[in-house]
Amino acid sequence: MSDHYSIVISGEAGQGLRTIEKLIDQALKRAGYHFFSTSEFMSRIRGGNNTVEIRIGNSPMFAFVDRIDYLLVLADGAIRRLEGRLSPDTLIIGDRSSIQRKYQRQYDLHPVSLRDLADQAGHRITMNTVALGILLGLLNLDPRPELRKIKRIFASKGKKLVDINSMALKLGQREGLRIPRRISLTPQESIKKGWLADGTRAVTAGALTGGCHFVTAYPMSPSTGVITRMSELADEFGLVVEQAEDEIAAINLSIGAWYAGARALVTTSGGGFSLMQEGISLAGITETPAVIHLGQRPGPATGMPTRTEQADLNLAVYSGHGEFPRLVLSPGNLHDAFHLTRRAFELADRYRMIVIILTDQFLLDSISLLNPFNFSGFSYQNHFREGRPHHPTYRFTDSGISPRIVPGHGEGFQMVDSHEHDPWGRLTEDPDLRRRMVDKRMRKLDAMAGEFLQPEVIGSPDCDTLVIGWGSTFGPILEALERLNAPRTACAYFRQVYPLPESTAGILNRAKQTVVVENNAGGQLSRLIRQETGIATDRKILQYDGRPFSVESLVNQIGRIL
Repeated sequence: MSDHYSIVISGEAGQGLRTIEKLIDQALKRAGYHFFSTSEFMSRIRGGNNTVEIRIGNSPMFAFVDRIDYLLVLADGAIRRLEGRLSPDTLIIGDRSSIQRKYQRQYDLHPVSLRDLADQAGHRITMNTVALGILLGLLNLDPRPELRKIKRIFASKGKKLVDINSMALKLGQREGLRIPRRISLTPQESIKKGWLADGTRAVTAGALTGGCHFVTAYPMSPSTGVITRMSELADEFGLVVEQAEDEIAAINLSIGAWYAGARALVTTSGGGFSLMQEGISLAGITETPAVIHLGQRPGPATGMPTRTEQADLNLAVYSGHGEFPRLVLSPGNLHDAFHLTRRAFELADRYRMIVIILTDQFLLDSISLLNPFNFSGFSYQNHFREGRPHHPTYRFTDSGISPRIVPGHGEGFQMVDSHEHDPWGRLTEDPDLRRRMVDKRMRKLDAMAGEFLQPEVIGSPDCDTLVIGWGSTFGPILEALERLNAPRTACAYFRQVYPLPESTAGILNRAKQTVVVENNAGGQLSRLIRQETGIATDRKILQYDGRPFSVESLVNQIGRIL
């Protein structure tokens, strides 16, 4: 597409690719360009080839593309690894040693002596600053804001380092202006007011506006960024942030915080969530609210720590032993990452229930723009009341929701136990009480049915082909359908994946054929739909190689089905 461009930067760990990505994204925002960037990193500390893809265009996007218009090479091996994504139209920029003469007949090469320019600036370590300057020149962007940023970043390290990096940026920008095929788009003033964010920041902001007071985790990628970001904001927002000794401690700390009246968040990945099963079940029987952010990555076991997948839906839906209600939400873009996380705290508190937010590495690490929020307009209400003498902790109600009392708030004594209990929390093995307590807890799902998020249908309401997506597959599906421009197709986007909303069967039955797109091997949402509605989806498009769907891949696969 002539109004969209794809730039890929390739290098090794330690070469500052993430720094380049963040600084160029900020420059694009200031310029008023739509952009979307995502990164691909090896799990090794050293070795291997890492990439950052930055898409720039005249309209919003939230998807990965295979096509590479410009490849900026910072280390050897990039062309060989990315060869399947290159075309004769790809302009490759890099050192002569990295873009060898043998590629001259295949691609458009623009040799630049990055190492020499870095040496000329004063130190080879500034290669990433040279690369940033080249991108600024390529994009016709003003380098002055970046020069001011360099001064702020390196001011504490001395004038010499400021001067070296400033010179490296200027030399790179001068070289970028010599590139014959530069990018020029129409700036849009409204973009400049947007909020630059990745999925991690969107989840964090959603938690803060949802009233989160306490966050705990044992570090595990890709979810670690949430507790890291919240620790940076702890003083400003009055947060208690606790890195637990393991995930078992993390979920139990969270339960204790909710029991004491705080709103708490646990952030983890698949392996950590597996360790939390007993704690999740404890929250289920004690009817203690819980909000758990589960950032998915490929398993089993350690799997592929820095890659992406959607294989933990079953784990979330069936987590914890025994039967008790839970809600599973899965955002597909930054907007929903913010709003669904905020919503999770409200629903967990109101219904004394576990709410799980399912994200993945692709969504958490991708950077784009959000419409600016008026954070002062967000408020929340605690759903507990003052205690009274002889108040039953688990009183039977038509809705299944017993009024929640926080110890020390008002009068009365609260008894909580992990065993089955009577309305006062006292252990029981009475069969009638057992049945009534299970029924009481499960009635909460009926009580909250009016708040379920129905699938969002985009496209023809009476379509022949309905493409179903959840989580981060939403962006690639939407762009693929736009490119296909098939008039009788639509996308059904599930932001709530469990329980499936009541409208699910009706939406699926209106289409002549249904296609599910998932980043897993088993078609987990497809199986859940069949189990809950009796409807078997007609086709599955599944990918489980640790990479997100590209737009081109979906265009090809959906196009063949159409």
